Amino acid sequence: MAGTFMAIMDVFIVLIAAPAIQDDLHASDAQLQFVLAGYQLIYAVTLVTGGRLGDLYGRKKVFLIGMGLFTLASLGCGLAPDASSLIAARLVQGAGAALMFPQVYAIVRVLLAEEHRARAFGILGAVVSLSTVTGQVVGGLLVEADLFGTGWRPVFWINVPIGLVTLMLAAVLLPESRAPRARRLDIPGTAALMVTLFLLIVPLVEGRELGWPAWTWASLAGSALALWGFIAVERRVARADRSPLLDTALLRQRTLSIGVGLVLIYYAGLNSFFLIMSLLLQNGLGLPAYQAGLVYMPLAVAMFVASLASSRLTPRFGRRVLEVGGAIATVSSGATVAAALLGGPRLSVGVLVVCLFLQGTGHGLLQSPLIGVILTPVDEDNAGLASGVLSTAQQVGGALGVAVIGVIFYGSLGSAQSGAAAAYTHSFGITVVFTTVLLAMTTALVFLLPYRRSRAGT
Repeated sequence: MAGTFMAIMDVFIVLIAAPAIQDDLHASDAQLQFVLAGYQLIYAVTLVTGGRLGDLYGRKKVFLIGMGLFTLASLGCGLAPDASSLIAARLVQGAGAALMFPQVYAIVRVLLAEEHRARAFGILGAVVSLSTVTGQVVGGLLVEADLFGTGWRPVFWINVPIGLVTLMLAAVLLPESRAPRARRLDIPGTAALMVTLFLLIVPLVEGRELGWPAWTWASLAGSALALWGFIAVERRVARADRSPLLDTALLRQRTLSIGVGLVLIYYAGLNSFFLIMSLLLQNGLGLPAYQAGLVYMPLAVAMFVASLASSRLTPRFGRRVLEVGGAIATVSSGATVAAALLGGPRLSVGVLVVCLFLQGTGHGLLQSPLIGVILTPVDEDNAGLASGVLSTAQQVGGALGVAVIGVIFYGSLGSAQSGAAAAYTHSFGITVVFTTVLLAMTTALVFLLPYRRSRAGT
């Protein structure tokens, strides 16, 4: 659970610290986006590989290696002298998270009896919600405290003592386990996916600041060819009776193919929304970091409570819970747009908090049971692989969302400087129109899922 807590918290703690990082390191908008998207990109590409390494070489061993790498990279992030060094350390941090995170699910499934797993996964869901709250609130407090004049750097250093304690306890308490018939690594597929994503994301992040030179359009076109190549590689690996990173045969299952698209779209809007919210609150409205973190609190608390409620409601009402959650999130996101565009520089933080509370309620009902509902029709032999595909789609969606929404937000912001409340509020409102459309698309796709009750209710 500590591995889960750290991997998720590090997404949200950096979101709240983003303005301070940009100001201190004199980072460009594109570099700031890479600090966020780079972590998710490497995480996405190596997530399934991390799970298979645990099956092959031992889940405890790979968990310890991943935790050690994550902890060391966190120290490096906090020591980074410039934006490029921070981006490099974040890439290593993403690789460490991808090694340790899949072992959590595998260890729970292997070590716990079936009657205890539901409770363990319920705790896991609570830990994910708790890490979201902690990242936003503690991140703001640490930046504002400016411990020993170190500014934003403690948001990374906080991982070091947690990581060291977890390493010592895991080394003593965790038993080792391996899969009896472990899947082999798909190195060609991993390389092809990485090339595809870099060709797609790098021009989206860099293009606006560079004036969209020819290489950005060539790279975007090349990403389509690389995607075709990735699919061809995966089909060849499957025909050779090896284990592909993405089994394209799985996508012939209607529910899973809809689910992959749904997860991609949903997470493309979720994390990127928090980025532009942090920029609005701190750079636009001039709130100190700790107050910006507190603005998130109602959303995080509502999301936590709704997540717990969804675990009880989903076994009874199935897909209906997701439909209601998606509708609430979409309508409240639309209300956020109205509040921003109508309020302008006089945008009321109180009105924003109400909108965020409603969004948190919707996201909690939608997000928590989403993966379980999608996986319900998948047979048990393919459940693990399908879960890995959905987790990868989640991280890819997050990275793409930061890249695309960054283009919209910074493009509409233009040359406005920090403190230009009217410009930041307008740009925020325009960008949230896009995230609202993504939520509406997500909700529409939920209605295409089978109307069944989740076996696990999670």
